[in-house]
Amino acid sequence: MIIKNGTIYDAIHEKPYTADIRVEGGKICEIAEGLAAAEGEEVIDAAGLRVYPGFVEAHCHLGLDGWGIGFEGSDYNEYGDVCTPQMRAEDSFNPQDPTILMAAKGGVTTVATGQGSSNAIGGTWIAVKTTGCCVDDMIIKAPVAMKGALGENPKRCYKDKGNFARMSTASVMRSMLFKAKEYLEKKEAAGDDVFKRPAFDFKCEAMIPVLKKEIPLKIHAHQANDILTAIRIAKEFDVLLTLEHVTEGHIIADKLAGCPYPMAVGPTLGHASKFELQNKTWTTPGILASKGCQVSIITDSPVIPQQYLPLCAGLAVKAGMDPFEALKAITINPAKHIGVADRVGSIEVGKDADFVLCEGDPLVSSTVIKTVLIDGCVIE
Repeated sequence: MIIKNGTIYDAIHEKPYTADIRVEGGKICEIAEGLAAAEGEEVIDAAGLRVYPGFVEAHCHLGLDGWGIGFEGSDYNEYGDVCTPQMRAEDSFNPQDPTILMAAKGGVTTVATGQGSSNAIGGTWIAVKTTGCCVDDMIIKAPVAMKGALGENPKRCYKDKGNFARMSTASVMRSMLFKAKEYLEKKEAAGDDVFKRPAFDFKCEAMIPVLKKEIPLKIHAHQANDILTAIRIAKEFDVLLTLEHVTEGHIIADKLAGCPYPMAVGPTLGHASKFELQNKTWTTPGILASKGCQVSIITDSPVIPQQYLPLCAGLAVKAGMDPFEALKAITINPAKHIGVADRVGSIEVGKDADFVLCEGDPLVSSTVIKTVLIDGCVIE
């Protein structure tokens, strides 16, 4: 397949350029001007269209909190235990959820999805393409992170079970990390001697990739104090961290300037439905990006429907964010955030052939998306 004559916005170079893109085996194999189609090779004429990489969401609940099913059918929160690192998002993911196709047709081709924020530690997340009928075939990375949460949600969900204050939630997180660290040390000291190994503990086993820096803690933190608590815990245990929501990040922007922890900002569209959202503003992603932070913009779908991810980036631009930074915030930055930038997030040779072909700027609500491709296949 060749996509010819499109104006390419590759999310790497700030300036667009006109070129052709050859796709083979679902991968980008060549980008150049004037590529000649081989006999029988499919050609998509993108003259007059803009070609973008498929959009990427760093934080949502797509496929776990389904369309039109309400609380009874929701599978993205486990309310039986405040600490559940052994839970795996793929075991709740429903590929038949209609919102997945809606996302794909809206140009969102890759998402990180998983558990909600009811638990101090909630389990591992997955990165999936938004097409397919079997989660095992849709996954491009699993696990991508271990979900954690600070702030109001764990307090509300477990206030009658010994978790009433912010310091209680932080202590649950620390306790699990301390326990898993000791478990790992004993396991490593035992070596191949099965009789010296500690008794199997599923929760501790699930935390080992975090302690080994194979995956980050993905911590939900809206308020400024929760953001700083997440950073404090990550430093204390020397683990990787991604910051999720970062609603009050603009309040402590100078403190976060140049922060090494990726930030997923949002969801910003909608009502401030709880106390810790009272300071949310569309200026946050732009302010943090201007301070040298790696910013992704998120829908947290279904809070905002997944297909409106580019609209959220457009609203950030309206509030002052640099347009190129906003594009990166829904392409290459979230791909880095969830550890799949080797495959998606930009238009480069060797990456997956995920594209969005538009008549205009997709960050503008009136723009029409003409064609979406995932792994070189047109989404119908």
